[in-house]
Parts: sequence; structure tokens; C-alpha cells
Amino acid sequence: MNRLFPDADGAWIVRVDGADQSWIDLDDPTRLEFDYMKRIADHLDVHRPAGERMRVIHVGGAGMCLARYVAATRPTSPQIVCEPDTELTAEVRLKAPLPARSGIKVRPVDGRSGVAAMREDFADVVILDAFKGAQVPGDLVTVEFFADVSRILHSDGLVVANLADSAPLTWTKRVVRSAETVFSSVCLAAESSTLKGRRYGNIILAASHGPLHDEELVRRYSGAAFPFRLITGDALAKLLAGARPFCDDDTESSPGPPGGATFFS
Repeated sequence: MNRLFPDADGAWIVRVDGADQSWIDLDDPTRLEFDYMKRIADHLDVHRPAGERMRVIHVGGAGMCLARYVAATRPTSPQIVCEPDTELTAEVRLKAPLPARSGIKVRPVDGRSGVAAMREDFADVVILDAFKGAQVPGDLVTVEFFADVSRILHSDGLVVANLADSAPLTWTKRVVRSAETVFSSVCLAAESSTLKGRRYGNIILAASHGPLHDEELVRRYSGAAFPFRLITGDALAKLLAGARPFCDDDTESSPGPPGGATFFS
């Protein structure tokens, strides 16, 4: 099992159980190679004015790419990373150390335990990017978990989740229903090829009790090298027709890549 190894151009790749989970450029932490991370960064960039500090909670750490991005673009932002894989964290710290005074603290806990231990009204943003191999754990997409995330967020706080699925998106629709049960504003985004069932891929879910800045997101998404399509409002309601949410007594991990193929999560 590969964990952390150098890329050809001097960056580092974190690979766990055949899935590439992080790509780290120590010289430029704003360089995000994975498209889904760029789209999550779009959400962060429009959530608060440029450069403004945000308290960010990361459920899932791996190489801590997005935590490094926030530290570089919003200096002095306090961040907590919930990453239960202590061996991986130790290797990342050794080979791709976090910058001095980054404000990033790593806690060796799983996402459910880490969020449950936090006080109310604690964070501006929660980023869910946790995979066991190439699958999102089922206990991180239930109504109960999203309710606990809502508890620790500010009144207009944001949760952004990296999901993975393929048509007909049955699992993703249930996850969105879970979030929709808790939050007043929800949107979904993915490449058109994923939404149309042509390929398995990353899907970005965002939810908040405040605005999601749809118009700015559409502008950013459409201008990307690999454009994502944003689904909100009536289009989202149509997509979710008949779907029911996941609850703690009815959980399911995300589908893995077809044929067990390597997946860039």
C-alpha cells in the first residue's frame, strides 16, 4: 500500500488503498490539482470576503491540501483536521510538513467523534472529504450527522462535502436529502459527464442556513478547465424526487469505482 510518495515535478501524492487522496505542492499550496478540490475552494472563496479569517473544520485530512490552501489564502485562520489515521498523519508531517504557524491542528479522531466534541456555534465552514479507500463512510452522510454539523456551525455557516457516485446517483440523492432535512439551502455540482451517467466521479454537495452564492459559483464553475454544472432549486427538486434521507439506523457507504479501478478522490 502506497502512502506518500514524490511526484515527478517535486510535489507529493498521498495514495491510500489504490485511491489518490491528496496532491501537495509545498512551494504553492494554492495549486490544487484535483478538480473537485478546486470546486470546494470556490465555495470557500465566495463564502467570506477574500483574505478574511475563517474557522474551518476538516473531516478527513490525508495530505491536508485544503487546510494548506486556507492557511495560504486566509492567514491566521484556525483550522482543525479530524484524521483518525495517525500513521498517515505522521508520514505527512515528516515528508510534507505543514508550514510554521499554519493554524492547522490535527486531531486523531474520526469525523463523528470529532464533530460531536465541538461546541455550538464554533465554525464558519465544515469540509467533509473523508474516504475509506475509495468510498465515503455511511455514518458521515446521515441526517443525524448533518444535524451535529449544523450545531457547530455559525448561523450562516457552510458545509461542503466531496461525494463519489455514478448514474443514476441513487446514493447521492439520499445524501442530499439528508442535508436538505437539516439545512435550508442546498446545492449539488458535478461534471456533466458524471451527472449524465457517462462516468463515475466526484460530486460536490454544499449546504447552509445562509446564502450559497449560486450566481458567483456558476460563473466560476463554467469558467473552469473542466466545467461543473450547479444544480439548485426546481432542478434539484426534480432530481431528488422519490429519494429518502439516510439515518443512523439506515446507513450505506458510497459506491466504489466500477471494477475496483483507481479513483482520484
